[in-house]
Amino acid sequence: MAEWITQIDHQILLFIQEHLRFDWMTDPIVFISHLGDGAKIWILLCILFLFFKSTRKMGICGIAGLLFSGLIVNVFLKNYVARIRPYEQFQDIILLLEAQKDFSFPSGHASSSFAAAVAIWKMCDHKQRWIGILSMILAVLIAWSRLYVGVHFPSDVICGIIIGILCACIAVHLVQWWLNRKSGEVYVK
Repeated sequence: MAEWITQIDHQILLFIQEHLRFDWMTDPIVFISHLGDGAKIWILLCILFLFFKSTRKMGICGIAGLLFSGLIVNVFLKNYVARIRPYEQFQDIILLLEAQKDFSFPSGHASSSFAAAVAIWKMCDHKQRWIGILSMILAVLIAWSRLYVGVHFPSDVICGIIIGILCACIAVHLVQWWLNRKSGEVYVK
């Protein structure tokens, strides 16, 4: 089963490489990919949100989602599964940025991006919806960039997205429970 998934992943990466890569897009997409390095853009955004009362819950939930994602993906799953990168496994995959130092599965960039973006989205009120929309767009672009530059298989990115969404939902639930408990309200959901 794993070999069959890897072959499909390989074919999708070849399709992206042969039909969806364009010279004029490469530099911007490499830049977008680097925005997700170490989840730095998400950490900075969440810290910025902490400074304003209207966005503080977004920042708290985003940081919690990032912590869960980092522990699950970077500490546990990557080392447990130990899947090698596509460019290391297939000679016909052309790498567009530096070789990565860790394993491929799941995508940490996709997981952290969706952990933060979904947490932010879920904590937005109707006036702040634009913040959630921009966060989700950035998360999608970062996840897509990992396929474009050839550092992840599609299944790495899909699983990273799923894990990130789950981490965000858990973070939002726990933060809302904690805040309601702290204020003496009964939390029902």
